[in-house]
Amino acid sequence: MGKALIIGCGGVASVAIHKCCQNSETFTEIMIASRTKSKCDALKEQLQNKTKTVIHTAQVNADNVDELVSLIEAFR
Repeated sequence: MGKALIIGCGGVASVAIHKCCQNSETFTEIMIASRTKSKCDALKEQLQNKTKTVIHTAQVNADNVDELVSLIEAFR
């Protein structure tokens, strides 16, 4: 059982998010982070009732290394 941190919520990231949710025994928690938290929240709302995986969302600037490190540390 583990956690996954996924930066982004569209394209390839969206596929990864759906795969994690399908494997709720493997991924007990995921964090979806993006520059646009409202998109993450919308995806969470869409998926939360279809999976046992706990979904968290956050807003993050992927160009800011300190912000990414803080997010990783907090989700650990």
